[in-house]
Amino acid sequence: MEYGSIEREIYVDASPEIVFEVVSRPEHLREWWPDDADLDPVPGGTGELRWGEHGGEPMVVPMTVVEADSPRKFSFRWAYPLGTQPERGNSFLVTFELTPAGDGTTVRMTEVGFREQGWEVAVLESAYLDHVAGWDRFIPQLAAYAPRVVAAP
Repeated sequence: MEYGSIEREIYVDASPEIVFEVVSRPEHLREWWPDDADLDPVPGGTGELRWGEHGGEPMVVPMTVVEADSPRKFSFRWAYPLGTQPERGNSFLVTFELTPAGDGTTVRMTEVGFREQGWEVAVLESAYLDHVAGWDRFIPQLAAYAPRVVAAP
């Protein structure tokens, strides 16, 4: 296995404008991905994703927005060491590309940066498979959540 990138594509029954909000705004992110999120969703904006807020030892993951081109593309670097700047080799780059499709949106998510970490093969494989399992869980939750945003008053 190559462990170079993770790609997922899914149809979402909501407009690209709504989906862009769902993948970029903290109040929406926390509904389908982390337990909590704090983020300024503009290029260069920083924030944190947090898991384990409900009784476990919290995991805090920093993130920095790379591109915010509503309603077409949102990308960010994440999971870099706290107190450092995100760059190739110390972070992962996640990109959401949004394409109108009928009454909804085709969402193409790509995550890269695994091989660039310089990890030994066992660590690389473990991290990669952990992220694969995560996206396999969270991308369908994004698709289920976004249409409810459309229906909200």
